Amino acid sequence: MTGAGAGRHVGSVTTIDRAPAAAAASGATEGRPFDAFTLPEAVRAGIRAAGFTRCTPIQDKVLPLALAGRDVAGQAQTGTGKTAAFLITIFTRLLTRARPAESGAAPRALVIAPTRELVAQIADDARTLGQATALRVHAVFGGIDYRKQRAALEAGVDLLIGTPGRLIDYWKQRVYDLRHVEILVIDEADRMFDMGFIKDLRFLLRRLPPFERRQSMLFSATLSYDVMELAYLFMNDAVKVSATPEQVTAENIEHLVYHVGRHEKLALLLGILRGEPGARVLVFVNMKRAAERLERYLKANGFAAAAITGDVDQRQRLRVLADFKEGRLPILVATDVASRGLHIEGVTHVVNYDLPLDPEDYVHRAGRTARAGASGKAISLACEEYVEGLEAIERYIGFKLPFEIADDHMLAHVQHPPREPHRRPDAHRHPAPRAEAGGAPPRRRRRRGRRGGGPGPAR
Repeated sequence: MTGAGAGRHVGSVTTIDRAPAAAAASGATEGRPFDAFTLPEAVRAGIRAAGFTRCTPIQDKVLPLALAGRDVAGQAQTGTGKTAAFLITIFTRLLTRARPAESGAAPRALVIAPTRELVAQIADDARTLGQATALRVHAVFGGIDYRKQRAALEAGVDLLIGTPGRLIDYWKQRVYDLRHVEILVIDEADRMFDMGFIKDLRFLLRRLPPFERRQSMLFSATLSYDVMELAYLFMNDAVKVSATPEQVTAENIEHLVYHVGRHEKLALLLGILRGEPGARVLVFVNMKRAAERLERYLKANGFAAAAITGDVDQRQRLRVLADFKEGRLPILVATDVASRGLHIEGVTHVVNYDLPLDPEDYVHRAGRTARAGASGKAISLACEEYVEGLEAIERYIGFKLPFEIADDHMLAHVQHPPREPHRRPDAHRHPAPRAEAGGAPPRRRRRRGRRGGGPGPAR
């Protein structure tokens, strides 16, 4: 194991196994107390306000290295506390080092995340942990408050959190400066590749100070070859740590697969929901239209539910997520836009109404429950349309999922929603000419161009 004070070698990544404290508690969810670290009092106040007392395994391994100034590439499944690990590091570094006089109002810390929801969640956590620091925290992402976000950036910020596209947008307008960033965090790095953001990410990284003049931290559910290439190119002898490399999904999740016909999935879902009164349920589907349809059917059958997809207005998405987080909405239907980065306490059930197309997405979906040591259930409905992906999921997570065949008594009666208003098939923007009273229909206007393949008008 490489110590925090060891020499650095550019272009290499040091790998460590389970840290002693984590190894001793490999069967537990808690590590050393936060009081064991030398932290500014303002940071300790934020930790107390968040209700944290002892480290999770990833925090137990990252904090000793990061607080000593080391670069870290961390592999951790969702819901393990990695956000708090890098925020505590950021606030400690910014409070223990004076702002350089020439930096002006430019950000000193930068966190890059792939989705709007994840950026908003990190910003909320940062405001809780940093409430006693007087450091300015600001988040930028698409969909809302373009001018308001720009004005806040121009007024000055210490910790800037954003999606790649919006960060580049404001940078190109010279709203803020990246030359004084002292600490960088890339969160959900593997998702950057999945969502096609890697070019934007590299654009930003090349405009930061050289890696020997800043501290960098990278977190990812999987440390693939592409992710580790980022560590080699843009980090300074990053120490590679992994909290639970031998187990992909959280320990406290109860997994179950129901083999069911496609035409019976809705009835089975209703039966499951009626058998779990008081549950807070996150239901995943693969397609936007499926989410909208499922929302209508759940409401028609007496369930309070709402759907979020990539096409839903950002303000509406945030309102729905707030209702779900605060318990006012018991059922949330979502596409994979919600499978990463959202820390929603108290989710008792995750239901894969559609098995995910990517095996990794099973882990991210299931990770919405059993967070921070709680227990939860991950239920999947394997129909003939998506069942072929089950083998790949089991191979990825490393174990066979227990399964049952849905009995008829589990299928609930389905009340169909009223038909949505829609246009008649012949109701076009330019309706066919109507006949005059007592006369023949008027002649249709001739179309330009020739029939039979002749040239028509340019489009």
